[in-house]
Amino acid sequence: MTRHLLLAAAAAIALPVTASAQSMPTVPDAEVSALRDAAMQDEYAWDITEGLTTEIGPRLAGTEAEARARDWAVAKLTEMGFSNVGIETYDMPVWVRGEEHGAITTPFPQPLTLTALGNSAATPPEGIEAEVVYFASFAEMMAAPADAIEGKIVFVSHDMQPTQDGSGYGNYGAARFVGPSFASQKGAVAMVIKSIGTDNHRTPHTGGTNFAQGVEPIPAAALSVPDAEQLERVFERGQPVRMTLTLTPRQTGMHESGNVVAEVPGSDPEAGIVLIACHLDSWDLGTGAIDDGAGCGIIAAAAKHIMDAGQPRRTIRILFAGAEEVGVFGGDAYYEAHKGEKIVLVSESDFGADRVWKVTSVLPESAEPVGARVAAALAPIGVVGAQGSAHGGADVGMFARNGVAVIDLHQDGTRYFDLHHTPDDTLDKVDPEQLRQNVAAWTAMLAVVANAPEEIGPVTHAE
Repeated sequence: MTRHLLLAAAAAIALPVTASAQSMPTVPDAEVSALRDAAMQDEYAWDITEGLTTEIGPRLAGTEAEARARDWAVAKLTEMGFSNVGIETYDMPVWVRGEEHGAITTPFPQPLTLTALGNSAATPPEGIEAEVVYFASFAEMMAAPADAIEGKIVFVSHDMQPTQDGSGYGNYGAARFVGPSFASQKGAVAMVIKSIGTDNHRTPHTGGTNFAQGVEPIPAAALSVPDAEQLERVFERGQPVRMTLTLTPRQTGMHESGNVVAEVPGSDPEAGIVLIACHLDSWDLGTGAIDDGAGCGIIAAAAKHIMDAGQPRRTIRILFAGAEEVGVFGGDAYYEAHKGEKIVLVSESDFGADRVWKVTSVLPESAEPVGARVAAALAPIGVVGAQGSAHGGADVGMFARNGVAVIDLHQDGTRYFDLHHTPDDTLDKVDPEQLRQNVAAWTAMLAVVANAPEEIGPVTHAE
């Protein structure tokens, strides 16, 4: 089929993206299409992502670097012409990394490449040495009796594979999210996991872990995928394995973090606010280009294109949330401060910079035509209007869970977990062409939603 026939077919089958929608297929609006196509030449998103990662670099939540990032973002958003630019601060507990070393001592002595998980406890400065017990999965560790774990270093592996929707993260991430807490309850002296990632590079993936109330934190680290596979092969030799582990992170107490906000004011205050979000903080190993500098570039660029086209009906509010990586402190603080406002729809970009391939939504019945028009506007750039759930992302998730309408623009996550939370999360991994397609998709979505004549009210449980 020729390109114009493929695009015509895609537009013809663009259906409403809420499960109960029954309206007829929708033809893309000419003005929305023009804005979308112009955004395919966008340079704003790259400028923001490049500037943030070059001039600030890593931005661990609650640190001086994150504070500099907030000031940088305020200056950038002000320069771009947004209104009501400012910072909303809150306090949060701050964990910082220290030294991190590991090695097999027997039966085949050799170093291991690893990194501490956020909230890991520290070993003594001289480190610890202990026998290692190996589990091929988190489920196997959970099924093991405490006497198989007590006094040992627990090693948990997995078989996470790349997927377009990133679903492997949910399936295998528990080993990191809560594994060390359960290992501590069973008497482990420390835990190491195969990085929750899909790459084959010697770059370990960090990320937060959470210890249940009353559970003693233990040292916890992620091995790079090749090092974890090496350790598995050592275990296959059938001999007892011992290792040393040195981690010296520390909790530094309560410090200030904050959210950066900006607006494109709407012409009709009664029509409500469309809240679009990313997160400004990053882990400290890379420069946070994929997670989530690009997301901030995408949403700000799209809002800029709408602003330059004329005043929208609804206010578009930009949220550069702070402290997402270490516990969604920024998103939670923002919800508590603004839950009483008329925020009618939320959306978030926090899954890298590769192309948007699918759109889903949760909308009230009265706004189902809005979903249909969004799907129609996105079809010509290869985005499928699909039935399925929409959650809005971590920083706006509380709004979505409390009845605010949501649209998710799903990015291709096939390579996302090659880079996620690693030293490899750097600017060179951002594909400028795919970044522009993201901006075009967001611009089209905002052009429809911010100007929709329909009321976008709360979503009831039945919907």
